[in-house]
Amino acid sequence: MVQIDRSSQDVPIELFVKLISFENQYFSQTLNDQQELKSPTSLALELITQINLGDIRSFIGNELPGYALYDTKILVPGEGTDFTNLPYESAPPLDVLLQEREMAQKELEELNKSEPKPPITTIHNKKMLIYQSHNYESFLPLLGLPPESDPNKAFDSKTNMTVVGDMLGKALEANGVGAIVDKTNMGAELNKNGWGTEKAYTVSRSIVTSTMASNNEIEYLIDLHRDSSRRDLTTATIHNKPYARVFFVVGSASDNHEKSLAFANKIHKSLESQYPGISRGIFEKGLNEGNGVYNQDLSEHSILIEIGGVDNNMKEIKNTVDALSKVISQYFWDAEKVNSN
Repeated sequence: MVQIDRSSQDVPIELFVKLISFENQYFSQTLNDQQELKSPTSLALELITQINLGDIRSFIGNELPGYALYDTKILVPGEGTDFTNLPYESAPPLDVLLQEREMAQKELEELNKSEPKPPITTIHNKKMLIYQSHNYESFLPLLGLPPESDPNKAFDSKTNMTVVGDMLGKALEANGVGAIVDKTNMGAELNKNGWGTEKAYTVSRSIVTSTMASNNEIEYLIDLHRDSSRRDLTTATIHNKPYARVFFVVGSASDNHEKSLAFANKIHKSLESQYPGISRGIFEKGLNEGNGVYNQDLSEHSILIEIGGVDNNMKEIKNTVDALSKVISQYFWDAEKVNSN
């Protein structure tokens, strides 16, 4: 069997599958619902010129310097998602990431509000690792900053995504699923090594491999982030409650690309069925747009989840964490039942 290196190929394999499908419809069954069957003319144009008539970016992407950095692919679109509002990564200078601020009192009080949960008599062995490659990503409300603040101020070495990771770990354990939550200060680690933020995944990969080596039952890797987008894109009211919207990133350069996509798609679909509009979809990023692997080659159940954006508050984040913990726990227990049979 010929192996195709997804990190270096110029033409998507889905394009060839679509072409073959015109001769044998059986092959079209391998495409997901979002990969509609285009006309032969459109497919031929895309194959020869790399121009996709449905995406204006393909007309100008090769002409504008640096434009390819924003060539994120939408694998599974969520509500309102198109190429005009794609997520993007941003990071300020390292010295900004090293500042340490206390959480705003109002948000801290919201964090400490506890809701009664049914007692769990048995917590399953710790099979999940929650970590934050960009743990310094934070939220303006949590830092006590007004909504009109510069979004590049939403970074901190203390009040950040680690708080969200800790919340998710506790919520999973409330559902009987054991989880390890890594709380490494990524900014401090980068600074210690004299690295910039582009090396964050080098640090997190070391953390993941080390933790997996010392805890050989870990099967699930959950990397939590927050997006740089503003409130209009990152917030939704669902069942009369406010939620920070989520999306998922799959690395095209990972050897587990297809399995990572399948895992993310199941979580996405389950979330959407119970919390319509909470997901912005699933995006694919390659080596020219980000890390391209995101540690997803280390496990078939490795997922990168972006929770909210710079403007989301604790109530919205907590509601989303509860939703995620419910869906991920359901997936876990369903998989355990299958494995035990």
